[in-house]
Amino acid sequence: MIKINHKWLDISQLQPGIPSAKALELLQLLAGYATVFEYRNLEELNFDIQLRLRVMEAAISLDKSGAEFATLDESETNQRYWHLAKDGTFTLQPGIPPHVAIADIFQNGTLYAFECGTAIVVTFLMGIMDVIGPRKFDYLFSDLVLYDWHPPTNMILLVHRGTDYLPGDCVYFKNPEHDEKTPEWQGENAILLGKNLFFGHGIGITNSKGIIDELNDNRKSNATISAYLTDHIVSLDSSYYFDTVQPYPIRKEQVPRLESLPDLIVAEIGSTFHLS
Repeated sequence: MIKINHKWLDISQLQPGIPSAKALELLQLLAGYATVFEYRNLEELNFDIQLRLRVMEAAISLDKSGAEFATLDESETNQRYWHLAKDGTFTLQPGIPPHVAIADIFQNGTLYAFECGTAIVVTFLMGIMDVIGPRKFDYLFSDLVLYDWHPPTNMILLVHRGTDYLPGDCVYFKNPEHDEKTPEWQGENAILLGKNLFFGHGIGITNSKGIIDELNDNRKSNATISAYLTDHIVSLDSSYYFDTVQPYPIRKEQVPRLESLPDLIVAEIGSTFHLS
């Protein structure tokens, strides 16, 4: 369910004006879950959808980039843009703008290898950059460091448990009986791309069965428990990044009252809203 400025949103009037099937899928999922998704205005809702779409595009691009899976101590990088420590930490080379270094991972992926956790962080970062632009991105992530599933400064995440999965979320497949000699197969972080479609770094783009089968193939001998999709969900806090692109900070007390917004489609008020 969706609330805009504390009022329920009727999405039936929005749907005819939505040209993107992915945007429509996101809107319908947001409205269909029992979970209440709250936004201050329609622009913030649109921003959330756009950010999720960009994260999905980034995941697909990373899959095509040629970047490979590697354990932390076997990570690889393009040394022109990144310094790689022995423990698998990526830090920016002096004078390199963060947006340039992140973009290089997608442009020259064959030079890179990293853990699936790092892949999720990189995917989220690319999605953020595509939405807020390189200038604001460089400001937010001026001291960018990549290390496994450790979010860098100003990567604001929402973490919860549930089954209200949305495209653009990071979900986790757990392999409870993995071989202890290969701890990298204890699970797989994956970006949800759509209905039963996921990107998992090192596995590729596949459905849940594809990821589970891959994990099951890497269990210990005589294992009896299958890998499975958990209820752990991680997503970007779109409201934080929405505020970064506003000319002035938005405070809750500054949000106009519904009666002052004649074009807002909330419950009893109708109009048209376009999601690109």
